[in-house]
Amino acid sequence: MEFTTIDIEGPLVIQPKVFGDHRGYFFESYSDRDFAKAGINPNFVQDNQSLSNKGVLRGLHFQKPPFEQGKLVRVITGAVQDVIVDIRKNSPTYGNSFSIELTEENKTMLWIPPGFAHGFCTLEDNTIFSYKCTELYHPEVEDGLFYMDDAFDISWRLDNVQLSEKDKHYPPFTSFNSPF
Repeated sequence: MEFTTIDIEGPLVIQPKVFGDHRGYFFESYSDRDFAKAGINPNFVQDNQSLSNKGVLRGLHFQKPPFEQGKLVRVITGAVQDVIVDIRKNSPTYGNSFSIELTEENKTMLWIPPGFAHGFCTLEDNTIFSYKCTELYHPEVEDGLFYMDDAFDISWRLDNVQLSEKDKHYPPFTSFNSPF
């Protein structure tokens, strides 16, 4: 696995070594050994998977302490625009965003440590999105930020998106008091 830093400290773009031939392909989607070499020692306790058609936007979500989550995200089929926002109030990149395309073809993964809001928009029908979490889901501490907030400078790849009722009503960053 190749681990690449981004302009925000903490998250890592991960490119697995893919072995393919006429039968298909094989790759390790997670290796304790490789993550430890990269300085990451997550304790994954829950795996999640979603199926969405093109234009579904989920996010920007996070869980508040003491149940904050780190996530390892990837696409199994289809494609997404994956976005994170640094919500660690003492971080020099507080409020900065990062966007990457994760696809079935590129098999790229993203490690998102606790302290980030996360969301994604599906770019193809029948997209299956998978993520490993370092904490169980706790609805009582789930929170989010409004996905179209100008403060984040996110250029979403689709203009017309389908949102849950919850995601439509998250607050703007200007009224956000970070728990991190």
